[in-house]
Amino acid sequence: MVNLLKYKIIIAGAKDVGKSSLIARFCDNIFKEDMKATIGVDFKRKNMTIKGAHNDIHLELNIWDFAGEEKYRTLFPAYANGASAAFILFDTTRRETLKDIDDWVEIIDNNAKSNIVKQIIATKIDLKSQRKVSKKEAEDFFKKYDWCQTITSTSSKTGENVENAFILVVKKIIKNTLQTCKSCGE
Repeated sequence: MVNLLKYKIIIAGAKDVGKSSLIARFCDNIFKEDMKATIGVDFKRKNMTIKGAHNDIHLELNIWDFAGEEKYRTLFPAYANGASAAFILFDTTRRETLKDIDDWVEIIDNNAKSNIVKQIIATKIDLKSQRKVSKKEAEDFFKKYDWCQTITSTSSKTGENVENAFILVVKKIIKNTLQTCKSCGE
């Protein structure tokens, strides 16, 4: 019998930062230039397997996508409850998307469990000529969060680092939630 670990991941960020595109690339390996805006909340499920010390670890990720518009933020606290991880996105081509980060972090901190894994995701890194937020500027902005050790830079269009972002977070979730067996080390 295969044990399946189930984790809830929430995706937060301003309107049009690429939340739905990130999920579509990860779950379905697709990218649409004309992705329709999320109204309220959307949901995707992805099964994956990662290597453990001795055995494969089978996972089911339940990924919740929230509309970034202000009028839908009242929905977010209820969905943050019980989440194992939160991706907080900003668009590297729109500096103003950094402004929303503090609000999203506050909602997550006030409504999710205390050990939730939070990961900052920089999106649209393929649009180098349109970049408005430098790596240094982003790093300086996020220094105020002691939990933010790295910013994962992604491109949903090319797929760059999308799967790696989820793997990084899943490994952090597992480290936070599972105990190592004293006999076998797994």
